[in-house]
Amino acid sequence: MADSETPAGAGRAARPGGGFDEALLATLFSQSAVGLVVLDPQLRLVRANSLLEGVRTGEYIGSRFTEAVRLDDPDGSEQLMKRVLAGEGPVRDHLVRGRLRRIPGDRQFLTSLYRLDGPGGTEAPALGLVVAFADVTERERARAREAVLATVRDAVGGSLDVATTCRAFADALAPGFADLAVVEVVDDVLRGVEPPVGPMPPGTPLRRAASGRCDSVREAVEGGSGARGRAAGTTRPLPVRTPYALAAADLRARLVPLGPDTPWLGTDPDEARAVAETGAHSLIAVPLTLRGAVLGLVSLYRCGTSEPFDEDDVSLAVSAATRTSLAIDNARRYEREHVIASTVQRRLLPQAERRQAAVETAHVLLPGRDSGCWFDTIALSGARTALVVGGVAGEGLQSAIAMGQLRTVIQALAGLDLEPEEVLARLKDTADRLAHERALLPPADGLHGEPLSAGCVYGVYDPFTRTCTVARAGHPAPLVVGPDGRAVPLDVPEGPGLFSADSALFAPAVVTLEQGSLLAFCTADLLSGDRAPERITQALARPGRSLQQLGDDIVYALPEDTRAAGAALLLARTGTVSDHLVATWDLADEATTPATARVLVRDRLRGWGLDEGTVDATELIVSELVTNAVRYGTPPLRLRLLLDSTLTCEVHDGSTAAPHLRHARTVDEGGRGLFIVSRLASHWGARHGPDGKVLWTEQELPDEPPDEPPGPVTRPATSADPVAPADPVDPAASAG
Repeated sequence: MADSETPAGAGRAARPGGGFDEALLATLFSQSAVGLVVLDPQLRLVRANSLLEGVRTGEYIGSRFTEAVRLDDPDGSEQLMKRVLAGEGPVRDHLVRGRLRRIPGDRQFLTSLYRLDGPGGTEAPALGLVVAFADVTERERARAREAVLATVRDAVGGSLDVATTCRAFADALAPGFADLAVVEVVDDVLRGVEPPVGPMPPGTPLRRAASGRCDSVREAVEGGSGARGRAAGTTRPLPVRTPYALAAADLRARLVPLGPDTPWLGTDPDEARAVAETGAHSLIAVPLTLRGAVLGLVSLYRCGTSEPFDEDDVSLAVSAATRTSLAIDNARRYEREHVIASTVQRRLLPQAERRQAAVETAHVLLPGRDSGCWFDTIALSGARTALVVGGVAGEGLQSAIAMGQLRTVIQALAGLDLEPEEVLARLKDTADRLAHERALLPPADGLHGEPLSAGCVYGVYDPFTRTCTVARAGHPAPLVVGPDGRAVPLDVPEGPGLFSADSALFAPAVVTLEQGSLLAFCTADLLSGDRAPERITQALARPGRSLQQLGDDIVYALPEDTRAAGAALLLARTGTVSDHLVATWDLADEATTPATARVLVRDRLRGWGLDEGTVDATELIVSELVTNAVRYGTPPLRLRLLLDSTLTCEVHDGSTAAPHLRHARTVDEGGRGLFIVSRLASHWGARHGPDGKVLWTEQELPDEPPDEPPGPVTRPATSADPVAPADPVDPAASAG
């Protein structure tokens, strides 16, 4: 029958005689599975059963409870007992820590406190206190081990950086599990190299990646001169004939007691000194292994009054090290791929600053996770300069490869003298084809279905008009600061990203700049964050500093996370072409104009002090280009010479039809004009504008002027010669 169904008075009817209470108490105190202690009002032991196995309770009778059980907080425990005696209610399942005289080591007890009431009940003074307790040391230790493993699972593996992974592992073990934890990694592993297959040979360089410690040994470790006191980043060879070498040799963990007489410490004086400084008495050496390869070594110490390690602790250390080894190897693989991607990125980017005719440039490339950002300065005809910054979203080798493909394409498109918006339109066509090719990869390929995203900003600066024409594709617009330090507004319509499905057109923006203005082309990471554009603009407004110094100032003002991500910055200071290095003539649309142009060119080049070989070649080039413009172009005609690191010749006319190079047969009477030009010039081409076209050539100049004037030059007859004019290119047959 249930208790609630027991008739009133049934308990009294069934109550035994007066010896029942004594029998009950005797049974409880002799056979109870938990410890029982009866205390008087002064908290002295009156009666007790066996506190723990092997402990005789008789010697404790009459002693204070805190003398029999040496608690870590005796004053706090006595205050708690006094509150129960005062009638504030019982206390159940209170966890205390202490030690017993006959059992070494710290123990943990789950205690409950009950007040013994007299005949007057709670209103009368208490007769004493009953303490029931159970030794839960092993249970709490197992729970603590599970907590350590849970901490390792949560903390380790969230980073793809080897040092950060080791730091998280050390912090997870110390001080909760060990008083001192040292994580050492094979030196090559930190650089992404494949780890050596075990056993690890003695003398292998180990780099200290991280350490964790409790407060009681922190000062000794940091101030000590031993191996355990070394700073992170230092290396040591794997010491021979030590537990560390043995663990790395057979890939098994070692549990080693430490003391002044430990024999192997004599072979490692630094370690012996560190053991003495920290008071270490117990060591677990665990190799960090994965698939038979050795990644490093973990050394765990307990010092001072801490419990020595046991075999259960070794099992925990091995489990934690196994998980950490996998995380370290993942970080190592990422580091290896990152190194390869960074190397590819570096090889694909400009290796040095390129000198431009009227623009001073400097760049800053921040290494980081982003291996797909790039920058470029491209010399265009007419002393113009193309400024490019772009980025492929993501990280790793594939991003670097996609970046290299886009950069190569945009360089080729820039050489066609297209307008910025047309360059980006054709670049997007290429990006669409690359995305389509990736979509056709087999499903088993890791890149199948992985999206691509990229942006680019492309600007062209013309020093003669002092205009900068900019178009952008899913990328931030450049920042512009005038020579007076004030920001110049540049509202560039944003076009679709290079790999996006959007087919909107690209629209350019044109801004006229004062000489000495600054342009900052940045990747998106540099312009993200609170007031990032304002910070960059303020840095650019500092007068009297070189472009490289301004770039450094911008980097110093960046948030830390931007530096980790990586970014690219291209700075340009605009200028103009010196008047004495440019010659421009408006030409008449007449048959004698080629001869006139020839005379003008010869006089100017000799005035510049160029050698006769260059003068004769330029004279011939100009003759062919002007003849073509007179016969097949439309007015106005204009000739311009530009002297810089190369010699540029430009002939402008109002026609939009541009000739192209063809190879004339032996019996043909014409068609050799552009062939001759292409042989004499290092580069040539045509660019179109709203008022016609420009045919241009570039000639390399000799490094040093000749010692003597050259002799007569024998050359083919040209249209500039009155006797035998050469046939120009027929646009009907060769117009592009």
